[in-house]
Amino acid sequence: MKVFESLPVTLIEHVDLTRVMTIDNRTLNSADTAVFLAPEDSELAIMKTVSDYLYPKPLVLFNPKWGFEEESGFGEFSGFAGSFVVVYAFLGLEVRGILSKRKGMIFRCVRDGVLSAERWYVLVEEEGALKVISTFKLRPSITEVENVLYNMMAANSPITKSAKFLRNMVANVTGKKCQKSPNTNEI
Repeated sequence: MKVFESLPVTLIEHVDLTRVMTIDNRTLNSADTAVFLAPEDSELAIMKTVSDYLYPKPLVLFNPKWGFEEESGFGEFSGFAGSFVVVYAFLGLEVRGILSKRKGMIFRCVRDGVLSAERWYVLVEEEGALKVISTFKLRPSITEVENVLYNMMAANSPITKSAKFLRNMVANVTGKKCQKSPNTNEI
């Protein structure tokens, strides 16, 4: 981390997580922030302790080694793990259908410190470019993202296009428009 090399040594202190409980509390109380790089869920208790000492100063996590869908299973630390605000996320994904597969991503980037204004974007790769296909105000679950991608794939599948073509051809021959059933996607 070359950025930190130019700063005086007294401004930055690297403390191993296993030593946090044994160091003098003045070290934690004098800190302006704490940064955790790729913490694991087994380190939540130590992170919570550091957070309590630092409060109201910030605690920053980079690339925690757990998925947000796992946070509800952290017992007494579920609320703590879920309390972090995501300011930047870039998560690649791939969905496979019967006849095709799609690559995409979930993206969020908070700009200018306005946390409530930024949305979560679901993008897919089309013809070498990324296209936004959905946005969410709150962090979407994996199931919500999969549903968006599967629905998009279904709407663009050759089977769906063939069914629409046949429906339109029948309508042209009979002179009647085919009606969709109100509760299903069937014609």
